[in-house]
Amino acid sequence: MSFSIRVNDQPFEEEPRPGQCLRTYLRDRGWFGVKKGCDAGDCGACTVQVDGRPVHSCIYPAVRADGRAVTTVEGLAREGGELHPMQQRFLDAQGFQCGFCTAGFLMTTSALDEEQLTDLPRSLKGNLCRCTGYRAIEDAIRGVKHAEEPCAGQAVGRSLGAPAGPQVVTGTARYTFDVEVEGLLHMKLLRSPHPHARIRSIDTTAALRVPGVHAVLTHHDAPAKLYSSARHEHPTEDPDDTRVLDDVVRFAGQRVAAVVADTEGAAEEGCRRIVVDYEVLPFVVDPEEAMLPGAPVIHPKGPESRIFRAQDNVCGEVHGEMGDVEQGFAEADVVYEETFRTQRVQHASLETHGCLVRFEPAPGEDGEPEQERIVVRSSTQVPFLTRRALCDLYDLPMEQVRVVAGRVGGGFGGKQEMLTEDIAVLAALKLHRPVKLEFTRPEQFYGATTRHPFKITVKLGARSDGTLTAIQFRVVANTGAYGNHGPAVMFHSVGESMGVYRAPNKKVNAYSVYTNCVPAGAFRGYGLGQVTFALESAMDELARRLGIDPLVLRERNVIGPGEHMEGPLGEEEDLHIASYGLDQCLQVVRDALADDSSAELAPEGWLVGQGFAMAAIACGPPGGHIADATVKLLEDGTYDIAVGTAEFGNGTTTVHKQITAGALGTTVDRIGIRQSDTDVVKHDTGAFGSAGTVVAGKAVMKAANALGEQLLTFAAEYTRTPRSLLRLTADSVECEGRPVSLKEIFAAARAEGVELKADGYFGGSPRSIAFNSQWFRIAVDPDTGEIRILRSVHGADAGKVMNPMQCRGQVEGGVAQALGATLFEQVLLDEDGQVTTAAFRRYRLPAFADVPRTEVHFSETSDAIGPLGAKSMSESPFNPVPPAFANALRDATGIRFTEAPFLRDKVWLALEEARTGRPVATG
Repeated sequence: MSFSIRVNDQPFEEEPRPGQCLRTYLRDRGWFGVKKGCDAGDCGACTVQVDGRPVHSCIYPAVRADGRAVTTVEGLAREGGELHPMQQRFLDAQGFQCGFCTAGFLMTTSALDEEQLTDLPRSLKGNLCRCTGYRAIEDAIRGVKHAEEPCAGQAVGRSLGAPAGPQVVTGTARYTFDVEVEGLLHMKLLRSPHPHARIRSIDTTAALRVPGVHAVLTHHDAPAKLYSSARHEHPTEDPDDTRVLDDVVRFAGQRVAAVVADTEGAAEEGCRRIVVDYEVLPFVVDPEEAMLPGAPVIHPKGPESRIFRAQDNVCGEVHGEMGDVEQGFAEADVVYEETFRTQRVQHASLETHGCLVRFEPAPGEDGEPEQERIVVRSSTQVPFLTRRALCDLYDLPMEQVRVVAGRVGGGFGGKQEMLTEDIAVLAALKLHRPVKLEFTRPEQFYGATTRHPFKITVKLGARSDGTLTAIQFRVVANTGAYGNHGPAVMFHSVGESMGVYRAPNKKVNAYSVYTNCVPAGAFRGYGLGQVTFALESAMDELARRLGIDPLVLRERNVIGPGEHMEGPLGEEEDLHIASYGLDQCLQVVRDALADDSSAELAPEGWLVGQGFAMAAIACGPPGGHIADATVKLLEDGTYDIAVGTAEFGNGTTTVHKQITAGALGTTVDRIGIRQSDTDVVKHDTGAFGSAGTVVAGKAVMKAANALGEQLLTFAAEYTRTPRSLLRLTADSVECEGRPVSLKEIFAAARAEGVELKADGYFGGSPRSIAFNSQWFRIAVDPDTGEIRILRSVHGADAGKVMNPMQCRGQVEGGVAQALGATLFEQVLLDEDGQVTTAAFRRYRLPAFADVPRTEVHFSETSDAIGPLGAKSMSESPFNPVPPAFANALRDATGIRFTEAPFLRDKVWLALEEARTGRPVATG
């Protein structure tokens, strides 16, 4: 057949492969702005225009484009490189964070007519964003500008756009798989259909006969060494319970074998032809049952694995008491006790897990190639920790492994994990060929990790004046089949959540429990969100029983400035309230209540209620979080930052440049940055635990300040000018009013053999505490259970806000993600532990129509620990949202909902049962 197509005004005549979709046809020809998010037409990341009409190219057959004109985001700009007006609007409003979805939004919105622009909820129903909360996207479409212009020496505190913004809106930003690698092989994984089984045998004969298949890897090819897929600065935080490929599978979806082939199709066919003989074993999916005598033992391993009680399936546990809890409850006038449950939630980052492994010459000490080394390009939040784990797993010296993260398409903690790099490196070492492994969207659901499901029993006691006398938690966290992050999430969950309140008597019993379910892992909030949901809901109920305003009850019991967080597990000595904005966060709620008319927006007959909650979180993980940074002057008079932390929409790239610009008196456009590459700096723990600004940012600040001192000292000697009379400007050193260009300074230093370069280091301790509050007014339809959010208000104590536009986006994105977990997101498993929601159309993510515009108010504080007074604000906005919503729902309906999510049918059933006084039949 003859085939012709014009892509961005370029003709192509290569016929598509049989069954090929337009997305892969375009990417095969280098149009990497077309993204893979779902391959099912659900997310819109792959949107292109065919003859001017937006289509999801992942479900659009390439043959249908015959004779048509296709435009991708790379072709959206005008002649001469002038941005399309919509591209410019997305830049001006910073209508993106990680940016993985941005090309799809641009291709949709640039094709909307005036009528469609008036109904954005309908017009944008085919495009999903996991990062922004959609407000910034709407502002971009409406032409609202938030980005400010750079100003020399005055970068911190300004809403400067992301450095990669122009590349994001033109589709030239390079994410993990947006590169061409010659001779690339593709890997696909065979996964277990059983929740628990022993592999008796694997027959790979037929798979190896598939044309194009190069290798089939099984547990016989994998190292016997045990490790954890979780990545922490101290590996001993996590139990070593995982093998690259194991002869025992512990959840439905665990990898059993890997096929490496010339094409994805051949690798998939190879997987289908593998014959596995399983001995099916007893399994358990409920954590309470897993701890009972006689339950199947999931990990019969010894103490070397650091599992607390392997024979009881207890991955980790903590127990502690401060004071006398029983006496505290005896002294209380009111005692409230309830059990709350939270569900599995998927991170749903639009870029799935994956990596590319290749080989390159390793530079020798004299700059000449010495030997080959492995290069892993990965969608990871932790390149340095991944390198360390790979070297340990395969007994490789550090200099033989380089790990690079390009721009990462979302993370939320899910990419603080090694889920693809280990097995892809195994294949590359065996075949000495470059290998690619990219998860499909279904694999993200059953082969990656989820948020930990929690069961929390909370008991509170208080005197009649509202003074708390006792707090008690019993927490059971379902860590799934493997303990990656299990003990750490459990421990963190009962820290700041309990420590934010004063009470003389506190007690905790907490368990992280193995089950034969998809593993849980790191997720925004790291356990605090689950326990905060229970505690803040219980505080609301306690206030009702005491007849005290819930806001007043909090104010009477929260810790104050200069106090320490005390809990039954002991005080974390490096954790301090180095700035206090909680009072301002609570005042945001009080002001919202005093000036609110949103109830008038409720339809007639609907139930209306309001509620709020608060939360605290440490700025950085305990036990140290290391960041190294280097800042140097370049020959052209500009600066270069080298820092290890990864950029995935967290905004650290912008903040690091702002810090440097402020220290060196220059503008951010005169600063380049190299990051998330193990060749760049000595070490960086990674972009997790809210550490991007407060840890890596502090290392950058130290380096920039030190370089500034070097520059002024050298310039003083070079110009024979008193040091006190020198000042750094955008592109020069001003010496008694005479500018000496930085280019001249660089040349003079080089002539003397001096490199103007400085290093900075921060070990992540001491740590400060950030605070948040959330308030909602909602309306509930008693006839259907439908809920509408009438108003959303958030108070955030971020210390000195480094970039108001970006920080507001972090808050809005956190609120939106938390609303998804509150209202409808839920990874469901059947009775055999199989995930049944392995697609976006079965797992509902918040769309544009679901998310209200949240009013964000920042406290005016300056932190004594954080860089330039800043605190973290990436994880914390999530935590108060579910309990605030639950409290508003309680206020509206009179019913306390104790299990998330608050699905519409659950709300209706509860209302009907309350109205009729009897259970409603659902069969």
